[in-house]
Amino acid sequence: MTDPHPSSAELAYLGVSEILERLGSGALSSVQLVRTLLERIESLDAPHSPVALRAMAALSSDALAVAGERDAERAAGRLRGPLHGVPVVIKDNIEASGLPGAAGSTGLLGRPAREAPLVARLRRAGAIILGSTNLSQWANIRSVRSTSGWSATGGLVGNPWALDRSAGGSSSGSGAALAAGLAPLAVGTETDGSITCPASVCGVVGLKPTVGLVPTQHVVPIAASQDSPGPMGRRVEDVARLYQVLSDTVAPPARPVRFAWARTWQTEHPATDALVVQIVAALREAGHDVAEREVALPGQGEGADELAVLLGELHDDLTAYLADRPGDGFSSLGEVVAYEDAHASIEQPHFGHDLFLGALGTGGRAGEAYAAARERNLQWAVTTCLSPALEDVDVLIAPAYGPSWKSDLAVGGHPGPVSPATMPAAIAGWPIMSVPIGLVHDMPVGLAILARAQDEWTLLEAGRIVEAVVDARGGLPRPFWASPTRG
Repeated sequence: MTDPHPSSAELAYLGVSEILERLGSGALSSVQLVRTLLERIESLDAPHSPVALRAMAALSSDALAVAGERDAERAAGRLRGPLHGVPVVIKDNIEASGLPGAAGSTGLLGRPAREAPLVARLRRAGAIILGSTNLSQWANIRSVRSTSGWSATGGLVGNPWALDRSAGGSSSGSGAALAAGLAPLAVGTETDGSITCPASVCGVVGLKPTVGLVPTQHVVPIAASQDSPGPMGRRVEDVARLYQVLSDTVAPPARPVRFAWARTWQTEHPATDALVVQIVAALREAGHDVAEREVALPGQGEGADELAVLLGELHDDLTAYLADRPGDGFSSLGEVVAYEDAHASIEQPHFGHDLFLGALGTGGRAGEAYAAARERNLQWAVTTCLSPALEDVDVLIAPAYGPSWKSDLAVGGHPGPVSPATMPAAIAGWPIMSVPIGLVHDMPVGLAILARAQDEWTLLEAGRIVEAVVDARGGLPRPFWASPTRG
């Protein structure tokens, strides 16, 4: 199927390098690019549009004005940094001046948003904050029955590859916006899977950095031990450029990357797991050593421990954040629950807040379960899984997710096939990324790549290697935009 907004398609899918090249040569201006993207968003994303993707939460009122400033600065030879004049969208749980920073909750609408340090870094690098992206409300920590991609403020995000399929969670709008050509770069956040999942099911690249490398101040939290904002883009090179700005680091010289394949980490979706086997063979054929590892699988105990840790930290961290957020409104997790009960028809039309209620009963980090659960979790993630698997290699690879599942607001999210890859990385706070490797049943799937803490540049180099192998096999087309009818 042809692109649903053909007049903008050529500019909409430019990579960052080509954007910068055209800006530098004068073949393109930031004003022209931003205006084109705003027209595309109006045509494809707005609720009244035939597509109604709902990837965007809000648009920056000053985006065109800032684009004009960046063009004038470029003409005068004053470039701010490596993203000068490039539009970026940020997830709605990240505060930025002039945007909601509402995490999908109507209770945070209208409360002033501050400038998160990561947003300040983007502006210093010359980026244009185009707007904020819709998300799974409260970053998908509210209910075990939540539908990924739904929020009270933004509705349900569609997947550009098939609009009745999930765009993943919780950075669903960021993944969908990239796949739909609404922006060249996006920032998501991940606690466990929230960048990796939408990147995989939307056919884009997403990196969750080591916890602590990208500042989380003025980002609506879940759990400090696992939360990390991270870069998303359509190509690994673009994600690397954005990561450089977000982390305030510089890439070291590239070096050979040693791979290991976690054979025991499978999605149990036959076609997805078979594609990963093909990618491993292609890596070997391209001259890369790929060792094989039998890596431990999580059991019910590990999952229960992780949930106990997340709910304990949510109890403390969300309350601390809300108490510090300017403006009138709820100032604790308990008050959020009361607000949502009082506005249940808006806030809870499809599912409740059972996980919030569970968090209220934990007692936080001081509760009986927290410390022991965290210790057992780290022992399993680092000592049992990651350290042995990464011995004598640089990165570990496995499938990320299988093809996306149908969104179902009546019954619940029904997340589809997923490997165990995100869980040990999340618990340890180590970096993980997803790189598209092909289509399964006409839907994209990604390869998860894990590395040691603070080894993101090696991870990105591994991503480039995988991307080159995928390109040699034909790469991925653009989303084909199946019927806009929502299932």
